[in-house]
Amino acid sequence: MTSVLDFPQLWQKPSFQSLVACLDALEIKPPSGTMPAPRTTAPPSKRLISLTGASDEEREAIWDLASKRISERSGRQAMGEITRRWPFTISTKPSFELVIKEPALTGDSIGFKTWGSSYLLALQLESLASTHLSHLLNRTLSRPKPAVLELGSGTGLLGLAAAAVWGTRVLLSDLPNIVPNLAVNADANAATLDGLGGSAEVGALTWGGTEDEVDQRLFGTPNQFKIVLVADPLYDDIHPRLLQGAIMNQLALGGDARAIVMVPKRDQTTIGLLENFKTFMIQGEGALDCLEQGEIGGQDDWEVNDDEDIKCWWGIFARR
Repeated sequence: MTSVLDFPQLWQKPSFQSLVACLDALEIKPPSGTMPAPRTTAPPSKRLISLTGASDEEREAIWDLASKRISERSGRQAMGEITRRWPFTISTKPSFELVIKEPALTGDSIGFKTWGSSYLLALQLESLASTHLSHLLNRTLSRPKPAVLELGSGTGLLGLAAAAVWGTRVLLSDLPNIVPNLAVNADANAATLDGLGGSAEVGALTWGGTEDEVDQRLFGTPNQFKIVLVADPLYDDIHPRLLQGAIMNQLALGGDARAIVMVPKRDQTTIGLLENFKTFMIQGEGALDCLEQGEIGGQDDWEVNDDEDIKCWWGIFARR
């Protein structure tokens, strides 16, 4: 680990190369391998750095690196756009990684961030295929594997992982303003998915939205999907009812369809939203059965100083 004693002293007029080496050593990379893109945060004052004999290009490079190191220590919202790589190792296929772009977190940016529970659920996909979903995804079955819907895809990590691990077609959906970045990530991983027998399509699907907020080509026909995936979907009092309605509208009819949901239990508010959602699912109109549920511990986020283990509830639902 780089110590402050290793820093070049400015009064000694360090070379451009030594400053670059120090700033490179100070880079913070969140778990899963992150490649920070150019930052949008303001650089440190240029008066703080003096490079005798350095060119203008070298000075700009030092100022840019210093700005990045500061932004990395100022929280995710200060970091601007980043690209992250998520590794997967499964028993039935070659190891692979998914490349996920996260735009700068400005305004309503929930859907532009890859939340920890989406990766946590993605790591359970192989196990789900051989247990709760074996009647749909078993490789020995003569019929084609069913298409999968992910609700509230965000950056798309979970849905893209399902396409790769299960080798099937997955439709990623979210609010209209989230869809463009979602499409970028689907395109960036298309070759990986194709090599593993999967594919992904992207479209807008606003829970409870009007026709112009729903991609009618992809989602206009109700009850199409035998598998519906959802991770970390509850942030507002209206979300439990809206999510239940979206699942009821999209999940195929018949006893073999499954909805798989994961919700982090961050605090009492989140726990309350989860309890409301479960009540709507098992007691509302067209109620579903919760076949199995449990909890998995994991990090809620990738922040460098966030090592808190948060319980993530998961449940598997089927029509009665």
